[in-house]
This record gives sequence, structure tokens and C-alpha cells, in this order.
Amino acid sequence: MPPAYFFELSGEHKVMCAAEAKKCIEAETGSANVVAEGPGYIIAEMDPACVDPVADRISLTHRIGRHLCSFDPDDTSPVLGVELPPGTFAVRCHRFEARMKDVDSQDLVRKVGGILSKKNDVRLKSPDLEVHMIMSDRVHLFLGEREVDRNALETRKVGERPFFSPISLHPRYARALINLTGAKRGSTVLDPFCGTGGIAIEAAMMGMKAMVSDFDEEMIAGTQENMDFYGLELHDSAVTDVSGIRDAFGEVDVIATDPPYGRSTHTGGEPIDSIYRRALKAFSETVSEDGCAGVILPHRMDVESMRLDAYYEQRVHGSLSRHYHLLRH
Repeated sequence: MPPAYFFELSGEHKVMCAAEAKKCIEAETGSANVVAEGPGYIIAEMDPACVDPVADRISLTHRIGRHLCSFDPDDTSPVLGVELPPGTFAVRCHRFEARMKDVDSQDLVRKVGGILSKKNDVRLKSPDLEVHMIMSDRVHLFLGEREVDRNALETRKVGERPFFSPISLHPRYARALINLTGAKRGSTVLDPFCGTGGIAIEAAMMGMKAMVSDFDEEMIAGTQENMDFYGLELHDSAVTDVSGIRDAFGEVDVIATDPPYGRSTHTGGEPIDSIYRRALKAFSETVSEDGCAGVILPHRMDVESMRLDAYYEQRVHGSLSRHYHLLRH
């Protein structure tokens, strides 16, 4: 039986963070054997060799590490059975969304540290091992193995690119959208409303074959410029209306896209929902039989040509929400 790993989720979305983690595990291992989940975490059995590949692609998680035990705050006896690897350690406590307010976290850290120090020495500064204690529905201990580099995603925000538009999906949500489709390394991932190429950048960063199209030739050239800036390969591109993507690219594994919307969107006089409907029909004709289309829209839409496999609403600000549609045949 493979060991269990604790995923400390970012908490940016109550459902989508866990869903992304499961899809990343599934994409890298072939299945997601989740043994427990709750507010701010999932625990999944996984081959240790898959930790790095999962951590390298996931975006809505803070840390991943070997699960040590879970317990109620008034009973620390499960900690007695924990065996740490050789080396010094420190316990780092994190309270998820201010849970367990009536529990003295520092007192709990002292109790847990006291038990673990019977076999390993404590060193608060630069320890060999970091034992993370998450206070959520229960208290969970895990050994920190990989911290997700979310700062790197910040360096690829739209304003950091040589070619940019003020409106663009943040890299961590572009990456989450791709992950939610279950795309594997080497998959063809098409963004048919590529804009400045944010989704293509993240797909290529994750080892996928990034493909883009747009009706605006300037966007294709700008996407290529951005890909070159990050040293990434654009697998294929085409200047075409969304209805022409099947002719331009043939069948693809995944479509991941955030079509334009809002008052500044140029539609040539065509109602925006009409464009969405044409796009969704084109997606059904272009995505492979076992593939997926991940589409963000400004509102929920019923889709006749594909099955809605999953749906998530994300509040952005004011009246603006993003509606993530994961569509399959």
C-alpha cells in the first residue's frame, strides 16, 4: 500500500482547490485514491515518486507532505505512534480559516513537540524536518516535503509579460483550469481565445503541447512573443474564428479557454452568448472522445453538445464571477 500524503490546500475556493488536487494526482498516477478530506485539505495515497510531478503542476495548494497522523485536540495519543526520519525537527502550526478558536495552539505545539522529542531533537531554526500541524476539522500532522512555488506564478502575471492586455486570467487560475481538465504531460491543449497567451504559457510550462487560435492576428503574434520570452515552444497556432478550429487543428486532447466578456469585448455586432454557443459546438467537434473542454464564462450556460462533468463558480469582485465549466462527451 502506498503511503498517504497530506495536501494543504490554499483555501481560495471551497471546492475547486480539492478538485484540482485530485485531478493532478489522477493525471500523474492514473487514479486518485483519496482516503480523507475536509476543510483545507485532502489526504491521498500516492507513490512517493509522484510527489514532485504533482507539486510541479498544482497551483491551489500550499504544501504536500507525508501524512503522520490525525487526532482530536484533547487526545494526542496518536502522536505516540509517529516515527520521524532521523534529524532535528520543529513543529509549525497553521490554523485553517481560524478554526478551533477555543484551542490553545501553542500549548498543543508544546504537547506534540514533547512527544516527538523523545526520539528526535528539537531545533526551531533551520531544522532538518518540518512537522506541519494543521488545525481544521481535526488536528493533522504531516512531514513537509514540497512547498508549492506559488511565487513563480506571480512572476508570470499579465503585467510581467512583454505583450499584455489589462484583462487576463491570473496564472494560478489558468493553471488550475488546465489541471481541472485532467490534461496529462504531452497532451495537446488548445486555447481558441488565446488573448495574450496566459493559458498557453502554463500548459507549456507543465510539459503539454500548447496550441492557440484567435480571430485577431495581433493576439497570435503577441502570444508567440510571450512564449519566446519564457523560452517556451508554441506547438501550433492559427488565425481563425472559433468555428474554424476543427479545420485548423483537427482533434485535440483538451481545450482550456477563458473567452472574452465584458463591455470592452469586440464581437463584430454578434451577441456574446451567440459566440459562446458557436464556440461550445466547435469544442464538441474538436475535443477527442475521452478529452475535456474547460471553459470559463461570465455565467452558467447549458450545453447540449457535451456533458457537464463539473462546474465551479468563483466570485471575483462586485458583480463579476467566473463560471468554470468542465465538459466531456
